[in-house]
This record gives sequence, structure tokens and C-alpha cells, in this order.
Amino acid sequence: MRVTRGVDKKLRRPLCLAVGVFDGVHVGHREVIGAAVKMAAGGDLVPAVLTFEPHPDAVLNPQGAPPLLTTTEEKVALLRDLGVELTVLARFDRKLADVPAETFVEDVLVARLRARCIVVGENWRFGAGGRGTPGLLRRMAKASGFQVTVVPRVCARNRKVSSTHIRDLLAAGQVKRAGELLGRCYGLLGRVVLGDGVGRRLGFPTANLEMSAEKLIPADGVYACRSGQRLLRNAVAYIGRRPTFAGGGERRVEVHLLDHDGRTDLHGRCLRSELVERLRGDRRFSSERALVGQMARDCRRARVVLDSLQCE
Repeated sequence: MRVTRGVDKKLRRPLCLAVGVFDGVHVGHREVIGAAVKMAAGGDLVPAVLTFEPHPDAVLNPQGAPPLLTTTEEKVALLRDLGVELTVLARFDRKLADVPAETFVEDVLVARLRARCIVVGENWRFGAGGRGTPGLLRRMAKASGFQVTVVPRVCARNRKVSSTHIRDLLAAGQVKRAGELLGRCYGLLGRVVLGDGVGRRLGFPTANLEMSAEKLIPADGVYACRSGQRLLRNAVAYIGRRPTFAGGGERRVEVHLLDHDGRTDLHGRCLRSELVERLRGDRRFSSERALVGQMARDCRRARVVLDSLQCE
């Protein structure tokens, strides 16, 4: 898949273009993107996605901007897996935010990106003041020479799927439910940095992950997960401030690989961890011995959870 930044240059080949922020690339987003990929195949068009960085709320409402379900790197990887051949990353700034909706359609989508088919979700809004709607796209389609497909919102358990709802679930530690709406386990991607060796001293060495400041980190606690570089293996993730130890400390993400032989130095490498199920919340233990006992129980329970997935 090709990735291009900016919307200033005119593209050569016509596109079937899915447009949206697509934070999380959840099951609803996948319906929009999948429709564009399918329609591109039938019309000899390039299946493409136009998305934005940073998240528009970071510009329009900086104080209320949500943490990201997917960083740009993660989003691009997910789009590639969905059959998208071109991803256009438009820089969202005040200048772009102030472009009138009609101008955005005519100058950006049609003239520069050469969209011959535009696919959006039914709740998509764009242009200055958010005045652009799927209805506006439909009204402009014939005169501007493109087709429009509007995809209805996807519902799960009688509730519309949204990035906001998924964020709320993750903030409550409900990663299993969030995974149902994402269509995959929620992932954390981070570079392994040096820790203080407490986990190793206790008999449970961990990889300390350096996370993007924009990334949503789920509720504190212990999670059964799958972790690794390319091949994911059984693991346990800890999120929290280690309240058992004096001073607590900064919030951290640590991963203990259940079957790691210890011969491979992970420092400086990127690990991807997929959170499968929350085992328990974080809490302070009366002693290191009590903590070690609980950690052993956490590992045993994680194996049961993860092994049961492999048998499904």
C-alpha cells in the first residue's frame, strides 16, 4: 500500500475514496472502507482512504481532544490489511478546517484526489463549521462527476458502534467488549525501554513499553494478552503505578512474556501487545511476597484464558 501526505498535489489515477477520521478502524469503519474496496474493483478505480492527522478535535477542541485508539502508524497498518491500496494523510489544521464544504469537495476530493466514487458513513461531517453532510455530497455528485455511497452506522447489542463508546469501555478496563466492537483485540505498540529491574528481581521480568503520549491506555490492572514483534505469544500486561512500592511512580505499561527464554534482548525493539481480557484491577499489596503470589496466580489464569482462545 502506498501512503501519501497532503492533498495539494493532483493524483494520476482515479480513486474510489473512503473518507473519515477512522480512529480505531472499528467494525463500523470497516463497513465504509470495505464498501470502497469492493466498489473500486468493479469500476477499475484505486481503492483509497482519505484520513486526517492529527485528530480534528486536537485542532477544533484542544482541551477536549480524545486519546487515540490508533496512532497513524497503527491505522495505516490496519488499512493495508483491509485491501486499501492508497492512504492519503491530510494534515488537519485551522486552514483546512476553515475550507467551505463545497470547496473541499470540488477542489480537494474531485480535482486533486480524482475521486470518482466517495464513500462515507451516515454521520460524517466536514468543511467549515461541519456544514458538509452526506446529503450535500449527494446534491453535488451529478454536477461534479462522482458517485456517492453512504453507509449506515453499524449497531451491536442495540447500540451504534462509535469510537467514543470504545474509549469509554477501555477506560473502564472492558477490553473484551471493546474488542468485539473493534473487530480485533485492542493493541498497544511501544518500544522497549530500560526499567528498574523490579520485575526481574521478583521473578517476573517485564518489558517496559514506551507509549505514544496520544495513545489511549486502558484502565489500570492486569491483562491476559498476546505480545511480540511479528509472532505474538502468550503474555501478561500490567498497567499502573505499582502502588505496592514506596512512592508509586509514573503510570507504566509492562509486559511479561510467559514463555520467553530470556536469551533475546528486547531492549530498543518494538513490541505489539493485544489485550484479550482484564484479569483484575491494580491494588496495593501488604508485602512483596503477597504481590509475587498474586503475580503467579495472574500468570496461571492468563494461560487458561489464552489457551481457551486457541481451542475456539
